Amino acid sequence: MAGPMNVFDIAGRAMSAQLVRLNTTASNLANAGSVSGSKESAFRALKPVFSSVTERAGVSTVKVDRVVQAGTAPVKRHAPDHPLADQNGDVWEAGVDSAAELVEMVETARQYQNNVQVLQTAKSLTLDTLRLGQ
Repeated sequence: MAGPMNVFDIAGRAMSAQLVRLNTTASNLANAGSVSGSKESAFRALKPVFSSVTERAGVSTVKVDRVVQAGTAPVKRHAPDHPLADQNGDVWEAGVDSAAELVEMVETARQYQNNVQVLQTAKSLTLDTLRLGQ
């Protein structure tokens, strides 16, 4: 890092982390209801893992360390007419809770918007401060 973190760096990094979170949620929703012929190949929800980035006491932000598979297991469903059904007539539906993913998406969008508001306020205050010198 070149210099000390300022409000723009902190909010920008937080927005980047929320964007990863939003993208994983969108991926999960896109794959909800998808089926596979085996438990191993069935889609599992993705979740980002965050960690704090602290420069000094009182100044920290967040970053995404990695994206991992959630612990939700695929659901076995009996569908003998499905083209992906195994020899027992079962398919495996993606381990995605659509309702929880929708809540996650709304929460993520709100947190992203909060960071946008922080940036707008910081910009406005900076411009007002510069105008004081005129």
